[in-house]
Amino acid sequence: MNRNMAKQQKNIAVIGAGIAGLACARTLAQAGHRVTVLEKGESPGGRMASLETPFGSFDHGAQYFTVRDARFEKALATGPRSRKAWSANAVRVLDPHGRVAEAALPARAPHWVGAPAMDAIPRLWAQPLGAAGRIELQTRVTRIEADALDPRRWQLQTSGPQDSVHVFSGFDAVVLAMPNALAGGLLRQSALVPHLAQRMEAVEVAPCWTLMLAFPQAIQPTLTHIGPQWNAALSTHHRIAWLARESSKPGRALVERWTVQASPAWSQEHLEDDAPRVQAKLLKAFAEVTGLHAKPDHAQVYRWRWAKTQTPLGQPFLWDGESGLGVCGDWCLGHRVEDAFVSGLELALKVHAG
Repeated sequence: MNRNMAKQQKNIAVIGAGIAGLACARTLAQAGHRVTVLEKGESPGGRMASLETPFGSFDHGAQYFTVRDARFEKALATGPRSRKAWSANAVRVLDPHGRVAEAALPARAPHWVGAPAMDAIPRLWAQPLGAAGRIELQTRVTRIEADALDPRRWQLQTSGPQDSVHVFSGFDAVVLAMPNALAGGLLRQSALVPHLAQRMEAVEVAPCWTLMLAFPQAIQPTLTHIGPQWNAALSTHHRIAWLARESSKPGRALVERWTVQASPAWSQEHLEDDAPRVQAKLLKAFAEVTGLHAKPDHAQVYRWRWAKTQTPLGQPFLWDGESGLGVCGDWCLGHRVEDAFVSGLELALKVHAG
């Protein structure tokens, strides 16, 4: 497929509404292009996710983010709200403190979190696209193929709720803002740009099992919390990589809640274990690290099949200008939220340049 993609308005599909996809989509939309975002989940955000429970929310994906790139800082300071309102309501600093047993404090660089939950940021970034009717949720792309009416463009075969089928067509370019394994699989299944799929084979991304615990008894008038005297830690326990007291984060409910993320190696070893077995093992490890042996009133686990990049691509994105197909994601550069943003932004600038 050969097309001349000049700097006039293009019709572009972005598959995936995580931070990389949203950064790419909103940059292209701001440049005047017509963008359609297709997301298989019920809400935007990817691993910038929050799970609501009767005891309060859990940031069961990304735990915090750093801001080192000036473009990321600018993006966080702009949007439908003023910079002051954004700083006060959507992004706040997480402040770990105290002595840590069998673990280490996170780095001293500011740790930012979304408020009142981590998904506040992607929801805010998605608002203009959603208001314009440019986000299709619960829409899984199953195949990319030449447009039936115009072979110079692309169409996307999709499936939705109750296995409904729909075709989106007329795209000049398609961006896959997805985990590398899913992006490579979709390209191979569609028999497209094999050199891009081959480049992604060297990328390694580990899974992550996440445990969420709630101890409502900790909000009694005489009891601030029942856990250790610190709010977040990098753990040296072989099962656990990270622990965070959710109730210590800005804008959260006061009920004592902990998010515990398993180590990459342990998560890989137990990737296909059933949830009750994983929950029991991680709960035991949590007690060993924190000394907290009280039985939680709420406990559940969540598995991220692709979570932490072990071997990144080593460049911000992949783009095939002749076909108009590209891929982006945090796995291109690392595993940070900021890596996802930079990847999506730089691919958008490349697509706009033609």
